[in-house]
Amino acid sequence: PKGFKEAYNQFREGGWCALANDPKWGGQGLPETVNKLVEEMISSSNLSFGLYPGLTHGGTTAIKAHASPDLQEKFLPKMVEGTWSGTMCLTEPHCGTDLGLLRTKAVPQPDGSYKITGNKIFISAGDHDLTENIIHLVLARLPDAPKGVKGISLFIVPKYLPKEDGSVGPSNGVLCTGIEHKMGLKASATCQMSFDDSTGWLVGEPNSGLNAMFTMMNTERVSVGVQGLGVATAAYQSAVAYAKDRIQGRALSGPKRPDLAADPIIVHPDVRRMLMTMRTYTEGCRMLSIWVARALDAERHSPDEEVRQRAEDMTALMTPVVKALLTDLGHDAAQIGIQVYGGHG
Repeated sequence: PKGFKEAYNQFREGGWCALANDPKWGGQGLPETVNKLVEEMISSSNLSFGLYPGLTHGGTTAIKAHASPDLQEKFLPKMVEGTWSGTMCLTEPHCGTDLGLLRTKAVPQPDGSYKITGNKIFISAGDHDLTENIIHLVLARLPDAPKGVKGISLFIVPKYLPKEDGSVGPSNGVLCTGIEHKMGLKASATCQMSFDDSTGWLVGEPNSGLNAMFTMMNTERVSVGVQGLGVATAAYQSAVAYAKDRIQGRALSGPKRPDLAADPIIVHPDVRRMLMTMRTYTEGCRMLSIWVARALDAERHSPDEEVRQRAEDMTALMTPVVKALLTDLGHDAAQIGIQVYGGHG
């Protein structure tokens, strides 16, 4: 959309893309806990915009955890600084939740790379002009792979092949074949992607792609929950501002603003009840997201193996809870906000 590229460039130049990334790759080394608080602010300002840097951050997390040193050197510096962006490509036209059915193929090449062929759908930020290059993390199947989810591998597939000096090279056979027309999040490009003999590189071990992808997905699941929190925050702030400005009727205990023809509706008990419910949702969800983000930090950075294992178990349990609960309550908070607006809602 108009203005997004300029906004993204300012966002990138301000160092916001590098916030919670490893200083080794140009990041600022701040905790994921801090990053999630910033994600809430971004989501409450423009949820669609936040998806672009958010997905890139998830991609860098997976590459750092599972890719070879050569691949890290090739892709992480540009992704961390935000010059290149990232996506995750899982869903195919015939399979969504059951990834064991995916058909995208990865054929080994003599130089150690792979040729990736297949189609993916519902790919957030799959194609855009905000960055020089888009780095797709693609689930695909090797020729001799076992059936089901135990035969899935993960590959880095860039839109443009990088040159030795780190600049962008020729097109890599990655095409956006369609964009979904959605009810919401319209400024976030949800794409149908085609990979036509595209060059890719294996991330981690063969047939262990789902495990590697879950590193990105766990970060993104919490981020999706935080997006719901951002919606709740925006709804609450807007509803409070409206309730302070809209005048209607008098307080039960007598006029609060005798200088006006009526009192602001924020004095009325039912309006206050709705606002307090919204505030409870936002503050409770914020604390839950921070608590789980702290576990993500402990899982990745604690020197104590036992602490890391406990944190990993906690995030495995809580990341789907955060994703489901915070998005549900974000929706509920927005509905309540509509009621505060009355007929204008």
